[in-house]
Formats: sequence, structure tokens, C-alpha cells
Amino acid sequence: EVDALTKELEDFELKKAAARAVTGVLASHPNSTDVHIINLSLTFHGQELLSDTKLELNSGRRYGLIGLNGIGKSMLLSAIGKREVPIPEHIDIYHLTREMPPSDKTPLQCVMEVDTERAMLEREAERLAHEDGSLSAECEKLLELYERLEELDADKAEARASRILHGLGFTPAMQRKKLKDFSGGWRMRVALARALFIRPFMLLLDEPTNHLDLDACVWLEEELKTFKRILVLISHSQDFLNGVCTNIIHMHNRKLKYYTGNYDQYVKTRLELEENQMKRFHWEQDQIAHMKNYIARFGHGSAKLARQAQSKEKTLQKMMASGLTERVVNDKTLSFYFPPCGKIPPPVIMVQNVSFRYSKDGPWIYNNLEFGIDLDTRVALVGPNGAGKSTLLKLLTGELLPTDGMIRKHSHVKIGRYHQHLQEQLDLDLSPLEYMLKCYPEIKEKEEMRKIIGRYGLTGKQQVSPIRNLSDGQKCRVCFAWLAWQNPHMLFLDEPTNHLDIETIDALADAINEFEGGMMLVSHDFRLIQQVAQEIWVCEKQTITKWQGDILAYKEHLKSKLVDEDPQLTKRTHNV
Repeated sequence: EVDALTKELEDFELKKAAARAVTGVLASHPNSTDVHIINLSLTFHGQELLSDTKLELNSGRRYGLIGLNGIGKSMLLSAIGKREVPIPEHIDIYHLTREMPPSDKTPLQCVMEVDTERAMLEREAERLAHEDGSLSAECEKLLELYERLEELDADKAEARASRILHGLGFTPAMQRKKLKDFSGGWRMRVALARALFIRPFMLLLDEPTNHLDLDACVWLEEELKTFKRILVLISHSQDFLNGVCTNIIHMHNRKLKYYTGNYDQYVKTRLELEENQMKRFHWEQDQIAHMKNYIARFGHGSAKLARQAQSKEKTLQKMMASGLTERVVNDKTLSFYFPPCGKIPPPVIMVQNVSFRYSKDGPWIYNNLEFGIDLDTRVALVGPNGAGKSTLLKLLTGELLPTDGMIRKHSHVKIGRYHQHLQEQLDLDLSPLEYMLKCYPEIKEKEEMRKIIGRYGLTGKQQVSPIRNLSDGQKCRVCFAWLAWQNPHMLFLDEPTNHLDIETIDALADAINEFEGGMMLVSHDFRLIQQVAQEIWVCEKQTITKWQGDILAYKEHLKSKLVDEDPQLTKRTHNV
């Protein structure tokens, strides 16, 4: 069954690759550690995603690849990972695409399977040893290869593999459990650990934080900061991009545009460039209007005026021939909306002496919880995986019942819970329009429902396409539309940012801040927490404590804890 599923995924990837067409010319030296490709074009099912642009990836740089959902970022990463672009063979590439399949192997065994890398390194060392040894750069590279081969010594390898797994949240006992006993999210962490362990020359990561908690996100950020080869990263987390990236690649209007610095620096630089571009655009348009007006008025006047008009006409033709500055066209901004919910008096939900465990003999997740929440609540729940953040939301909605104690709810309170598996309840054969009309039969008019769905960034065509044909990000928007029109008083949001792009997350934050009701959030996105949460509650050691400070102070606390556990984390650098 596992083999069949793996083959199905591989066939799906092959079909996608077959529908993809990529052209490009290698412009950098074939032996260079930098990759420069010109005349790059990328199409998928005939749709042009990139046209006559350039791909520039330099050794020692960490690139954040950004752009709106559906623009083709993951497609570009796949094309690079499958060497559909002309990348020299001596540059080994690791593209993290999916979780490790279930098996009887342990996470530790999976991470330590590096025979392919060892063989590649030995071949490269042999090639360099037979070449002219007088070049200092090649001698240095050969020494580094021998050092790396020494690192792959079994004893050292196990310690390093264990350290990486620990950073991603695996306890010593978990590192020796069978993979088939882990969820898909944990198996994705194993695949990520493997990518970090292999340490390829080019590492491609697509949303690596999606299955991580805040602790693991902070560890991964610190780990990737030390990556000294080529890293290309897609992430919806501005905070993560700021911490890791040295450069930003913006995929926009079928081109790749390059910016030096992290995400915040990209935003600042882009705004300045666009401001200057618009100034230039308006100046040119004013010049053109003035010259056209002069030519129209004096082109047939006296000889002197006619000559001046002809001169201006030549200037105008030169301007047009050399190419005019284009007007800045910004990405379409989305908006989210949570309808007014009306007031209900506090306390809305009371938690009284609540304890909980999943089974009679299982460990206690919570012990004697006591708190209340109302329509003014704006709380982010943080804490390590397994501390009970999602469990608490399920207890508050009534999906789980307390083992001891009581949860009292106002008789009129309506709760809307967004979670990572909400997409599974969607009827994939229906369109978003049909699905919403089925869920909310009181809305009779299709046009009214179209307006409602349109508020969540789904275009007219997407609204009538089968849900199975939508991207993950678009399916998320259908879920948000469905959730919002339940008209809840309380929003419980469990990892709402997975599969959303940066602009959509900002739109979600604005909608949460305008929402009249209460909100509890579980998220690995530090920036979203900073935008919407007024309090930080730490779930740990069977209880909940209020954090005295904001989420950025909590992040610094996690960093300090990491350095205490692993002092080498911030000092270590990867060999080039």
C-alpha cells in the first residue's frame, strides 16, 4: 500500500514534469560554483510562467523566492530540482518535495542514509586529484572534499544526525521509533532533517516551516543562517525570510527580479524603486503630451516653428524607440471578511478545574486549568509540539470532553474553528459556488453568493471550477468563506497560514483585527502573532501561563534556550 502511494506520487510528479517546458542557456563557467542562466522561459500546460528572464544563484547566498499564490514558484523550484535548467553536474541539488514514506526504518536510520553523497564526493575527489594540482582553488576544494568524507564517518554522522533531529523536535526515544508510527507532518520533518544532513551544494526548500512548531522554526532559522552554499527557499513567513535570507527573488509579471538583503530590505528597496519609476513615468508622459501638443499647434506654422516642431517629433520618436518607462502595476491585494457577530455578555466560555488526558492510562495533557475568555480575547497559544495547543481548542469547542472539571459556554455562543484538516470536508466534485450554496441554502441568489466568495480572493472562474482543480491556497480560501459565514462569536484558528502567501496572510490579519468577536490562535508565524495577538499564553508542563512580553521577546527566549542546549548552533558554519 505504501509502495503504491509512493508510486502514485512519483507518477503525479512525472505528469507535472511532462506538462512543463523549460528553456535556458548557461552563462556562467561550467566549473563555476555560481549558476547564471539567461533566456530562461518556463511554461506549464501552455501557460507562460516565466519569459526570457535570468536565473542568478551565487555560492554563499540564501535566496527567498517570493510571489503571489499560483505565480509558479514551486514549479520553478521543481524545474531546478529536476535539472530541467542547464545546471552543471558538479553542483549537487537536493529538493525537499514530500515526507519520507512510512517504513520500518527509524528517523535516525533515514537521516544517516548518505551512500549517494559519499559516492558523489569520492567521484569528485578522484576527478580533482587527476587534474592539474597547481590551481590553489582546486587544491582547496579537494581538501574540503576529504574533510567532508571524514565527516561521514559513522560515529560522527550519528551524533550530527541526532543533533539535527533533536533540533526539529525529536526526543531520543522518537529518533528510534519506526517511521510508520509517525504522522505525515513528522515524516516531513525527517525529510527536512535528511536534507540538512546531506548538506548539498544547492538546497531547495518549499515551505519548510509548514509542519513545525515555533521552537523548531527558531532552530531551523538559526541552522539555515549557517548554510554557506546555495539555498533557495519559498516561505509565507516574513519573519523566517528576514532571519534566513541574504537575497530576495521576486517572481512577478513573468520575470525574476533580484534584491539584496532580507524581506524587510526588499520591501523598502522595492517601494523606493517603484516611487522613482512612477516619477519617471509621469515625467515622460508630461514630455510626450507637451511635444504632441507643440507639434499639433506649430507643425504647419512658420518655417521656424515648423522646424522646431519637426525637431520635437524626432525627439519623440527617439523616446518611443528607446522604450518608455512602464506604469507600476501592483499585485492585486486581497481582503478577508468576518461578518459582525453581535454582542453577548461575558463570561462567554468558563474553564473550571479542567484536567485532560486522551486515555485512562495516558499522560495528563492538562491539570486543573482555570480561566475565562470573552469577545475581547485576543490570544496566541504557544509551546512545544505535544504540549496541547490544538487539544485546548478542541476542548473549548466541545470536540473533546474534559477528563475532570467543567467547561461552561454561553447558550448563544457560536464558535468557528479553522484547522489544517478543514479542506478534507470539502466536496471536491462541487465548485466553491455550489458548495457554499449547499452549505447556506438560506442565500438563494447566486450573484449574492458570488459576492460573498469573491471577498476571499476567488475569481469568477475559480468560483465555478471543481474544488479538486483549485490550489491548496485557493481551497483554504473556500474554507475561510465557509467558516466566516457561520457568523461565529469566537474564532479558533489552528495554523491558518499554511498554503497562504504573504499578501493573503496580511489580509487575514487585517480581517482578524476588524472582527468584533474573540480570537485564539495557534501559529508558527511570528509576524501574524505580532499583528493580531494581545496576549501570549504558553502551553507547557500540563498548564497554561501568560507570557510577560510580546511574541518577539518569546522568540528571543527560545533562541537563548537553543543556544544553552547546543552552544555550537550559532558558532558553527558549513564548509563550502
